[in-house]
Amino acid sequence: MRERHSRDMPRERLLETGPGTLSDTELIALFLGCGLPGQNVFELAHSLLARFGSLRAMLDATPADFKGLRGIGPAKTAVLLAVVEMARRALAEQARERPLVDSSAAVEAYVRLLIGSRPYEVFLCLFLDARHRLIDSEESSRGTITRMAVYPREIVRRALATNAAALIVAHNHPSGAATPSASDRQLTRVLKDTLALIDVRLVDHLVVGRSAVFSFANEGWL
Repeated sequence: MRERHSRDMPRERLLETGPGTLSDTELIALFLGCGLPGQNVFELAHSLLARFGSLRAMLDATPADFKGLRGIGPAKTAVLLAVVEMARRALAEQARERPLVDSSAAVEAYVRLLIGSRPYEVFLCLFLDARHRLIDSEESSRGTITRMAVYPREIVRRALATNAAALIVAHNHPSGAATPSASDRQLTRVLKDTLALIDVRLVDHLVVGRSAVFSFANEGWL
């Protein structure tokens, strides 16, 4: 009875012992609020998590991805989408308040949240000021599962438009591997040299995999 009582009261346990003690299913259940006839909220949360395959993939979903899912109407969809947007904004605020080179973990968390579970390749640019605080983040390119075209000229144009002094770029590998390819290394060299012409420093290039992030700067490749 004690075990069931603890399971059925994740809200109280969260307040008493902290959110880290709750499982992914219990956290989702808190946001959903209620279940369906014949399916309690924990079963609904578990089925939702199983449908997307991971918590990160579920939080990266679009409104269309939730359509037709039993028990997930507009209200619950709105709540789940709001949660990830709050996380994105909180990480962006942190990035704007402190130099990103002093908070590599925050950068990795930010880019993984933005593009880590996309089913297609995305090339992301983080434009930084002279103190390496975030000015803006933009997706400069989108591709397919295996290919993506990146245009250094457009990235340079946006760096000038935002008055950036430095840049961090990132892209994801939908395959899940964070190992950079030969073309990734070549693109990094081209970007570094091209940005140097306008006195903008390329601080890092991050390759985002399913469970890891590869940093060109940490490996001494910049």
